[in-house]
Amino acid sequence: MDFKDYYEIIGIKKDASQTDIKRAYKKLARKYHPDVSKDANAEERFKELGEAYEVLKDPEKRAAYDQLGKNWKAGQDFNPPPNWDAGFEFNGGGFTGGDDADYSDFFESLFGHDFGSTRSAGQRGQQRRAYNARGEDHHAKVLIDIEDAYNGASRSITLQSPELDNTGHVINKQRTLNVKIPKGVKQGQRIRLGGQGSPGMGSAPAGDLYLVIEFKPHSLYRVEGHDVYLDLPITPWEAALGATVKVPTPGGPVDLKIAPNTPGGRKLRLKARGIPAKTPGDFYVTTQITLPPADDEKAQALYKKMQQELSYNPRSALGV
Repeated sequence: MDFKDYYEIIGIKKDASQTDIKRAYKKLARKYHPDVSKDANAEERFKELGEAYEVLKDPEKRAAYDQLGKNWKAGQDFNPPPNWDAGFEFNGGGFTGGDDADYSDFFESLFGHDFGSTRSAGQRGQQRRAYNARGEDHHAKVLIDIEDAYNGASRSITLQSPELDNTGHVINKQRTLNVKIPKGVKQGQRIRLGGQGSPGMGSAPAGDLYLVIEFKPHSLYRVEGHDVYLDLPITPWEAALGATVKVPTPGGPVDLKIAPNTPGGRKLRLKARGIPAKTPGDFYVTTQITLPPADDEKAQALYKKMQQELSYNPRSALGV
């Protein structure tokens, strides 16, 4: 998938104001409108302009795109990194292109229908026009440690909230909140912070802030729902003879019994050692047999002795 430089498509600089973006888009949209232009690529160019404008006209999408795209150039092979939008606070910019909008895979991977609030722009406008209207809800994806889900925690979280300054340029306003992470929280779960959204109009209350929880990448563990997974290295003699070994878990080390003749790739379960929810998840260990290096004469002699005395052919089932 190619990276799209939306500023280049509309023909503006990255520090352009929202007014400049609107003016440049309208000029090119008139030029390449399929009903007017005789250019052979007019329809494709018009669609590309609409996609770029969908992002750059919206301060929230634009700020997130700027953060993501600062190290990329048009046409470079691109895959969005996991949780690329974490830490951005949105108040409902959402997808405004309509259900029939035909945008590129690049756009859909970043700003598809799941991006932003599910509330439509028309509904937001109606709310703003009402004299007494509850404030808009905000939402933000935040990253926490797996250990926080095991133990619960209080964390200081800094969010970036895109907004326009008095010159029409997008700026990122930061705010820091103290948040209680409940024990047993899982990926995708939302934590509601009442009254931390947009202020209400008239006598109506403020909206709420919803934090969507994701786990930071971990060097040892993988998480699926409430279950946690670990690749566990074991020695050939532990696999062959059986052993009891220490296994790290986010809740602390656990003794695990390895049965004799355990093959590599065997999945073992530690019941209820996953995320400690109301119904706790499980902790799964996948055995990975590792070979000691034959990096000295003693080790080489041991390998030669095994070769001579065991007569083991792992390819016998292959008929060779």
